[in-house]
Amino acid sequence: MIRRSLRVALLAAPFLVCPLAPAAAQYVVYDPSNYAQNLLQAARALQQVTNQITSLQNEAQMLINQARNLASLPYSSLSALQQSTQRTQQLLGQAQKIAYDVTAIDRAFQGQYGSVSLSTSDAALVTQAKSRWETTLAGLQDALRVQAGVVGNLDTGRSQASTLVGQSQAASGALQAMQAGNQLQALQAQQLSDLTAVVAANGRAQALSEAERATAVSEGQERYRRFSTRTSYQPATVTMFRGN
Repeated sequence: MIRRSLRVALLAAPFLVCPLAPAAAQYVVYDPSNYAQNLLQAARALQQVTNQITSLQNEAQMLINQARNLASLPYSSLSALQQSTQRTQQLLGQAQKIAYDVTAIDRAFQGQYGSVSLSTSDAALVTQAKSRWETTLAGLQDALRVQAGVVGNLDTGRSQASTLVGQSQAASGALQAMQAGNQLQALQAQQLSDLTAVVAANGRAQALSEAERATAVSEGQERYRRFSTRTSYQPATVTMFRGN
């Protein structure tokens, strides 16, 4: 009996010496539903951050586009076009004799063109005819000078057109494209102005030539009248050849 009790005591000794750990530290509880909920919340938070980043990127791109649309064209053809226009205007302003002035034209036609006065002396007729011829010649010279000036502007217009087309194609925004288009329209207006100047100069020269021709007819009639009414002239039979 004593031996049996001793054996039981020896077998139970290890359990009495080593303390038992708490049961909660030995087990990990896994809750699938809680894990799925946490994962879903994390995914939603990540999606919100992604959406915010995308929104900021879109706003930044919008600002960049607005800056491009508001950027001014770094090239201007205004100075070159103004110089071409001024050259043509100077040539028109240098018109000789009868210029592009209504009052001057009326005054010149009253004194030099139209019907020849019966009281005008022969010397005055010669002087007026010479003055009309010089005026016509000056008009033709002015027309040629305007034509030469416009032809000289063609190289400038061609260069500006090429540059402006290149600027329009390389425009980074709406404002630059619009400004390039406006300058192209200004170039067309300048070329149209040159064409108008050529037409005006040619028309002036032609009008002066026609006026001189019409006045010459009237002058010729007056000269013939004076010649035929002179008392010193006596018509007589003239024998050109005598027979043997």
